[in-house]
Amino acid sequence: MMDFLSSLGDMIASVPFWVATLRIATPLILGTLGVLICERAGVLNLGIEGIMVAGAFTGWLAVYHGAGLWTGLAVAALTGALCGALHALLTVWLTVSQHVAGLGITMLATSLASFAYRVSFPQVSTPPTIQPFAPLAALQGIPLIGPVLAEQTALTLGAIALVPLAAWFIYRTPAGLALRMAGENPAAAEGQGLDVLRVRGAAIVGGSALMGMAGAFLTLSAFNAFFMNMVNGRGWICVALVVFASWRPGKALLGALLFAAFDAAQLRLQQDGGALPYQLYLMLPYVLSILALIVMARRAAYPQALMKPYRKGER
Repeated sequence: MMDFLSSLGDMIASVPFWVATLRIATPLILGTLGVLICERAGVLNLGIEGIMVAGAFTGWLAVYHGAGLWTGLAVAALTGALCGALHALLTVWLTVSQHVAGLGITMLATSLASFAYRVSFPQVSTPPTIQPFAPLAALQGIPLIGPVLAEQTALTLGAIALVPLAAWFIYRTPAGLALRMAGENPAAAEGQGLDVLRVRGAAIVGGSALMGMAGAFLTLSAFNAFFMNMVNGRGWICVALVVFASWRPGKALLGALLFAAFDAAQLRLQQDGGALPYQLYLMLPYVLSILALIVMARRAAYPQALMKPYRKGER
């Protein structure tokens, strides 16, 4: 037992562990912020899993055909925004069930990405590769955190920087106040002259753009190729992390880092071997995340109009 605790402590203190944690957390940070923005406006977006797949594919495909990496990221964001626009049309203006619409978006986006990949590369057995974002080696000299940041790309630093920016937007700007009112009391928001439908629609489009960028991180930074199972449930983790975070950006960052740390730990525990089957290590981050979610969700204050359709003029 003491040997295990000692090795666990050494692992947590090591630079490679924190490098892996930040890399794993990056798509979760972007995706969780996207879901949080949608839900703050009162709309549950279960299309995130498919939107991440579509963003990963379109961003990678654009770079493969000669576009720059930042252009590929913009293409992924645009893909996410288009999926969000469809979701907004269904849930905000046509008041379709948010659960059904979200799952439909996931299946549609995933299927279209798979179809487009097969059409684009019909004779390819191994996914083609691109040159991804390079690590920021110039940050090596920063005290303490330099060795960790030097192994990250600009997308990771950008994702972290978006957290305080999102908090400032939600809590310190008139647009953020409108967003929160649309999710808490849309009738009162309409009484103040706000167009609730437009606010919700804009939130879904913007949040979905972040989801598309989350998917693009996987193909443009974490890996250098696209394959269908690469998102691997990260979208659903983001939905759970929003509840864990009580719809607050700062806690969302903490939750993403916590899950990523669990995931990085199980990968290293598998490599070290041991008497336990590897399936138990695979379960570890999900089991620990569920336990943390149970603890935090009991005190979560969710937006009061979440998943409630709104029609103009209704009280």
